[in-house]
Amino acid sequence: MLDKQKIDIIGACCDLGVHVNGTNLAPEILEKEIDSKLYNEIYNVFTQEGIVKELDKDNKHKNLAPLNEFNARLYKKVKEVVDSGNFPFTIGGDHAIAMASDLAVISKYKNLGIIWFDAHGDYHTFKTTMSGNIHGLPFAAVTGYEKTLITDFHGDGPRFNPKNAVVLGGRDIDLPDELNNLKDAGVTIFTTQDIKEQGCETIYKKAFEIASKGTNGVHVSYDLDVIDPRIAPGVSIPAIDGINLDEAYSFAKFMVQNKELLSSIDFVEYNPLRDKDNVTLDICKNILKILFEGLNK
Repeated sequence: MLDKQKIDIIGACCDLGVHVNGTNLAPEILEKEIDSKLYNEIYNVFTQEGIVKELDKDNKHKNLAPLNEFNARLYKKVKEVVDSGNFPFTIGGDHAIAMASDLAVISKYKNLGIIWFDAHGDYHTFKTTMSGNIHGLPFAAVTGYEKTLITDFHGDGPRFNPKNAVVLGGRDIDLPDELNNLKDAGVTIFTTQDIKEQGCETIYKKAFEIASKGTNGVHVSYDLDVIDPRIAPGVSIPAIDGINLDEAYSFAKFMVQNKELLSSIDFVEYNPLRDKDNVTLDICKNILKILFEGLNK
């Protein structure tokens, strides 16, 4: 995995997966905060001009066509990066972009585990989603639990095995359907309460052991809303009682401690339009600094 690889940043400038505007602005803002000595190239992928974003919660397929078009292009770019031998670090964007970035990576490595840092399960299907926000489906999509309509760009390519898939920091998982989906698939869930009771190091070790067991490596998809919104308000769908800053920074450090098995990273859901006095931006800068400096050692 990350052994003498160059790191390429792919900016996924998209907010079509959620009814809240703003995450499409995050990549270009965050890219400026990363030391240019710590990465090789930046590639930004934008949504098509002239898209009128639909916000109707009653439409369970809202923004499906333009999101699919965007993800097809993002998939191609991430695949070019990983096929070149470089390490893809994808900055979103809402979490729906992970369908493209994650499947592009597993198209090369075939058998990967995945750790999904998120307040939410992101494990709805089109049948169970209540909001119609497609960023509530990507974890189900990349593990093959929901393949209809949203991952045609990947065809019959490999998916992440749910037995090697972990939600870390979950606390706002919709009952009963989404939780039932996760249990039915066999995904492991570590809640924020688990972290508080057992400690972030213990939980991360358990998560990494599950994700790495019998696989070729581990992909990490990090949603900023895993952090408590009273600390990091700049997210689209906040959920209270998240992890604190010490825990957030510790998890970033644990990632780089296991960098030899990391295949790739997503960093998603920063929404600058929801931030207050740039406090969330500062947190993003600190997390990215830990990750990029650690990955380059």
